[in-house]
Amino acid sequence: AVVSTQSTGITNNLRMLLNKLIVFNTLAVMIVLSELLDDMVLIIPQHKLILGRTRENIDSKKDWKKLEVKPFLISQTPVTNKRFSEFVNKHKFKTEAEVFRWSFVFEMFVPDEIKEQITNSIQGAEWWMPVEGAYWKYPAGPGSSADKRPQHPAVHISYNDAVEFCKDQGARLPTESEWEFAARGGMRDQLYPWGNAYERKRMNIWQGKFPKENKGKDGHIGVAPVKAFQAQNSFGLYDMIGNTWEWTSTVYGVDPQTKMPQYTLRGGSYVDSVDGKFNHKADVTTRMGNTADAGSDNIGFRCARDATSQDLERHKKQEL
Repeated sequence: AVVSTQSTGITNNLRMLLNKLIVFNTLAVMIVLSELLDDMVLIIPQHKLILGRTRENIDSKKDWKKLEVKPFLISQTPVTNKRFSEFVNKHKFKTEAEVFRWSFVFEMFVPDEIKEQITNSIQGAEWWMPVEGAYWKYPAGPGSSADKRPQHPAVHISYNDAVEFCKDQGARLPTESEWEFAARGGMRDQLYPWGNAYERKRMNIWQGKFPKENKGKDGHIGVAPVKAFQAQNSFGLYDMIGNTWEWTSTVYGVDPQTKMPQYTLRGGSYVDSVDGKFNHKADVTTRMGNTADAGSDNIGFRCARDATSQDLERHKKQEL
């Protein structure tokens, strides 16, 4: 059974690891070496979050609301294929894409022989192709393999899949407020996790004429490994913007066709742009919604959890 650090019972090994907390930032942040998840970062907010506000829209007439975010921990990176594979093998878990027997793959990565068999498409987004046999283990369908990409984010992950993984790890999905506070790295109103200026070598987005040409000036075409770029902010977090969308636990709205609830995804992905001329503009406010069973080759996730009194007490001792 997985032991949660939220419970009163902490294994001796985990206690030993947690005693090695490293404080690395004056904004009250520390890395937690955890047996349960990839390295997590403890964030103790020092100010309220104004969700969605940047220097570009600060003068709008929108009634900005200040939100209080309580101390929490969040994974440094999205969950990788390696970590997700361990979970699947342990529980014989099947993702929804695997059960459905298909998922959406960007056309650039679909072999011609498979394209010839596809007759359905999304009107206005024909570049997303429903590929039979595509799921996290075979991200581009038959012939591809997550085994060759252990440090890439696990994709084709639905909200429901992500919830089950995080639950197994003694954690949960981050709320949208937690996600954005983490992405901002302690700063306010900036466009990117590192500041206000776009830096090509800091995130994986589309560069070229969409959807046929991606020049890959950032070094990648398609999904990249989770640490392909340096940490995007002072909290030591990777891949908050670009590469893959990430699920949060916050409800986005209701799907107008199915009437099913939609959950909020944040961060954008490799198909998004720096200016929003196509798809989404990739910055700290980027968001969209999708139903809980949705997945594609640009949707992943990371986990979070509440900070416990033990976490906060250890942090105080580190400050002394």
